[in-house]
Amino acid sequence: MPNIAIVYFSAGGTTAKLAEAIASGAKQFAEPIACRIAAEDIALGRYQNNEMMRIIDNADGIVFGSPTYMGGPAAQFKAFADASSDRWSEQRWANKFAAGFTAGSTANGDQSHTLTYFTVLAAQHGMLWCGLDIPGGGDPHDRNRLGNQTGLVCHTVDGEIAVSDLATARHLGERLAWLTARPGFGAPGRIQPAG
Repeated sequence: MPNIAIVYFSAGGTTAKLAEAIASGAKQFAEPIACRIAAEDIALGRYQNNEMMRIIDNADGIVFGSPTYMGGPAAQFKAFADASSDRWSEQRWANKFAAGFTAGSTANGDQSHTLTYFTVLAAQHGMLWCGLDIPGGGDPHDRNRLGNQTGLVCHTVDGEIAVSDLATARHLGERLAWLTARPGFGAPGRIQPAG
Protein backbone atom coordinates (compact mmCIF):
# COMPACT_ATOMS: atom_id res chain seq x y z
CA MET A 1 0.00 0.00 0.00
CA PRO A 2 1.44 3.41 -0.91
CA ASN A 3 1.87 6.11 1.69
CA ILE A 4 0.90 9.77 1.57
CA ALA A 5 2.84 12.41 3.55
CA ILE A 6 0.63 15.30 4.64
CA VAL A 7 3.08 18.15 5.22
CA TYR A 8 1.48 21.15 6.88
CA PHE A 9 1.78 24.05 9.28
CA SER A 10 -1.10 24.92 11.58
CA ALA A 11 -1.16 27.80 14.05
CA GLY A 12 -4.75 27.84 15.29
CA GLY A 13 -5.77 24.25 14.53
CA THR A 14 -7.83 24.73 11.35
CA THR A 15 -5.14 23.43 9.01
CA ALA A 16 -4.53 20.49 11.36
CA LYS A 17 -8.24 19.55 11.20
CA LEU A 18 -8.14 19.70 7.42
CA ALA A 19 -5.02 17.49 7.44
CA GLU A 20 -6.88 14.95 9.60
CA ALA A 21 -9.80 14.95 7.16
CA ILE A 22 -7.42 14.46 4.22
CA ALA A 23 -5.81 11.54 6.07
CA SER A 24 -9.25 10.05 6.72
CA GLY A 25 -10.04 10.15 3.01
CA ALA A 26 -6.67 8.73 2.01
CA LYS A 27 -6.96 5.65 4.25
CA GLN A 28 -9.02 3.72 1.71
CA PHE A 29 -6.11 3.50 -0.75
CA ALA A 30 -2.95 4.55 1.13
CA GLU A 31 -1.30 4.92 4.50
CA PRO A 32 -1.41 8.62 5.47
CA ILE A 33 1.48 10.06 7.52
CA ALA A 34 1.01 13.40 9.27
CA CYS A 35 4.09 15.62 8.99
CA ARG A 36 3.32 18.75 11.00
CA ILE A 37 5.84 21.57 10.67
CA ALA A 38 6.74 22.60 14.22
CA ALA A 39 8.19 25.94 15.30
CA GLU A 40 11.03 24.20 17.13
CA ASP A 41 12.16 22.66 13.81
CA ILE A 42 13.01 26.13 12.47
CA ALA A 43 16.33 27.69 13.47
CA LEU A 44 17.56 30.97 12.03
CA GLY A 45 14.71 30.86 9.52
CA ARG A 46 15.66 27.43 8.19
CA TYR A 47 13.65 24.22 8.61
CA GLN A 48 15.78 21.48 10.17
CA ASN A 49 14.10 18.11 10.75
CA ASN A 50 16.02 15.43 8.88
CA GLU A 51 13.80 12.59 10.12
CA MET A 52 10.67 14.18 8.71
CA MET A 53 12.45 14.93 5.43
CA ARG A 54 13.38 11.22 5.17
CA ILE A 55 9.72 10.28 5.74
CA ILE A 56 8.68 12.65 2.96
CA ASP A 57 11.45 11.32 0.68
CA ASN A 58 9.97 7.81 1.06
CA ALA A 59 6.35 8.85 0.51
CA ASP A 60 4.55 7.98 -2.71
CA GLY A 61 2.49 11.17 -2.61
CA ILE A 62 2.75 14.49 -0.77
CA VAL A 63 0.03 16.93 0.28
CA PHE A 64 1.15 20.48 1.11
CA GLY A 65 -0.90 22.55 3.57
CA SER A 66 -0.71 25.95 5.21
CA PRO A 67 -3.02 28.72 6.26
CA THR A 68 -2.92 31.70 3.94
CA TYR A 69 -1.18 34.64 5.58
CA MET A 70 -0.83 37.92 3.70
CA GLY A 71 -1.65 36.27 0.36
CA GLY A 72 0.66 33.25 0.61
CA PRO A 73 1.74 30.30 2.75
CA ALA A 74 2.88 30.88 6.31
CA ALA A 75 6.58 31.64 6.88
CA GLN A 76 6.92 28.30 8.69
CA PHE A 77 5.79 26.43 5.58
CA LYS A 78 8.04 28.57 3.42
CA ALA A 79 11.01 27.64 5.67
CA PHE A 80 10.20 23.96 4.99
CA ALA A 81 9.87 24.60 1.24
CA ASP A 82 13.21 26.43 1.15
CA ALA A 83 14.86 23.52 2.98
CA SER A 84 13.53 21.12 0.33
CA SER A 85 16.00 22.62 -2.17
CA ASP A 86 18.46 19.81 -1.38
CA ARG A 87 15.83 17.37 -2.62
CA TRP A 88 15.13 19.61 -5.64
CA SER A 89 18.73 19.50 -6.86
CA GLU A 90 18.57 15.70 -6.91
CA GLN A 91 14.87 15.56 -7.97
CA ARG A 92 14.17 13.12 -5.12
CA TRP A 93 10.43 13.87 -5.26
CA ALA A 94 10.14 13.65 -9.06
CA ASN A 95 7.08 11.80 -10.41
CA LYS A 96 5.36 11.66 -7.02
CA PHE A 97 1.80 12.93 -6.92
CA ALA A 98 1.17 16.17 -5.02
CA ALA A 99 -1.87 18.10 -3.82
CA GLY A 100 -2.49 21.14 -1.64
CA PHE A 101 -4.85 22.78 0.82
CA THR A 102 -5.19 26.08 2.60
CA ALA A 103 -7.53 27.98 4.89
CA GLY A 104 -8.38 31.59 5.53
CA SER A 105 -10.79 33.68 7.54
CA THR A 106 -12.21 35.51 4.52
CA ALA A 107 -14.05 34.16 1.50
CA ASN A 108 -11.21 35.06 -0.86
CA GLY A 109 -8.17 36.36 1.01
CA ASP A 110 -5.94 35.30 -1.90
CA GLN A 111 -5.98 31.62 -0.82
CA SER A 112 -5.60 30.68 -4.51
CA HIS A 113 -2.14 32.24 -4.42
CA THR A 114 -1.14 29.79 -1.67
CA LEU A 115 -2.31 26.88 -3.82
CA THR A 116 -0.43 28.33 -6.79
CA TYR A 117 2.69 28.47 -4.62
CA PHE A 118 2.23 24.77 -3.83
CA THR A 119 1.83 23.89 -7.52
CA VAL A 120 5.03 25.74 -8.40
CA LEU A 121 6.86 24.00 -5.53
CA ALA A 122 5.62 20.65 -6.85
CA ALA A 123 6.64 21.55 -10.41
CA GLN A 124 10.11 22.54 -9.22
CA HIS A 125 10.40 19.05 -7.73
CA GLY A 126 9.14 17.37 -10.92
CA MET A 127 5.95 16.20 -9.20
CA LEU A 128 2.53 15.51 -10.76
CA TRP A 129 -0.27 17.77 -9.47
CA CYS A 130 -3.63 16.41 -8.32
CA GLY A 131 -6.44 18.96 -8.18
CA LEU A 132 -10.11 18.54 -7.37
CA ASP A 133 -12.43 16.82 -9.81
CA ILE A 134 -15.57 18.46 -8.38
CA PRO A 135 -17.03 21.41 -10.28
CA GLY A 136 -17.58 24.31 -7.90
CA GLY A 137 -21.25 24.85 -7.18
CA GLY A 138 -22.25 21.63 -8.96
CA ASP A 139 -21.89 19.05 -6.19
CA PRO A 140 -25.02 17.78 -4.39
CA HIS A 141 -22.99 17.58 -1.15
CA ASP A 142 -21.69 21.16 -1.54
CA ARG A 143 -18.08 19.96 -1.74
CA ASN A 144 -15.71 22.44 -3.35
CA ARG A 145 -18.23 25.13 -2.42
CA LEU A 146 -15.67 27.88 -3.11
CA GLY A 147 -15.03 26.53 -6.63
CA ASN A 148 -11.26 26.11 -6.61
CA GLN A 149 -10.11 23.28 -8.89
CA THR A 150 -6.44 23.57 -7.95
CA GLY A 151 -6.93 22.19 -4.45
CA LEU A 152 -8.85 22.63 -1.23
CA VAL A 153 -9.66 26.14 -0.08
CA CYS A 154 -11.37 26.42 3.29
CA HIS A 155 -13.10 29.55 4.52
CA THR A 156 -13.61 29.58 8.28
CA VAL A 157 -16.37 31.61 9.92
CA ASP A 158 -15.73 32.51 13.56
CA GLY A 159 -13.02 29.82 13.58
CA GLU A 160 -15.41 27.07 12.50
CA ILE A 161 -14.82 24.83 9.48
CA ALA A 162 -17.80 24.17 7.22
CA VAL A 163 -18.86 20.52 7.06
CA SER A 164 -18.62 20.73 3.26
CA ASP A 165 -14.97 21.87 3.48
CA LEU A 166 -14.14 18.83 5.64
CA ALA A 167 -15.93 16.64 3.08
CA THR A 168 -13.86 18.27 0.31
CA ALA A 169 -10.71 17.55 2.32
CA ARG A 170 -11.65 13.87 2.66
CA HIS A 171 -12.33 13.73 -1.08
CA LEU A 172 -8.96 15.30 -1.93
CA GLY A 173 -7.18 12.76 0.29
CA GLU A 174 -9.07 9.88 -1.29
CA ARG A 175 -8.42 11.15 -4.83
CA LEU A 176 -4.68 11.60 -4.27
CA ALA A 177 -4.38 8.17 -2.61
CA TRP A 178 -6.36 6.54 -5.43
CA LEU A 179 -4.09 8.10 -8.06
CA THR A 180 -0.98 7.05 -6.14
CA ALA A 181 -2.23 3.48 -5.73
CA ARG A 182 -3.10 2.96 -9.41
CA PRO A 183 -1.08 0.22 -11.13
CA GLY A 184 1.92 1.66 -12.93
CA PHE A 185 2.06 4.71 -10.67
CA GLY A 186 3.71 5.29 -7.33
CA ALA A 187 7.18 4.51 -8.68
CA PRO A 188 9.06 7.73 -8.01
CA GLY A 189 12.27 8.45 -9.83
CA ARG A 190 13.53 10.39 -12.78
CA ILE A 191 12.98 9.34 -16.35
CA GLN A 192 16.36 8.79 -17.90
CA PRO A 193 16.98 10.20 -21.37
CA ALA A 194 17.44 7.65 -24.14
CA GLY A 195 20.77 6.99 -25.70
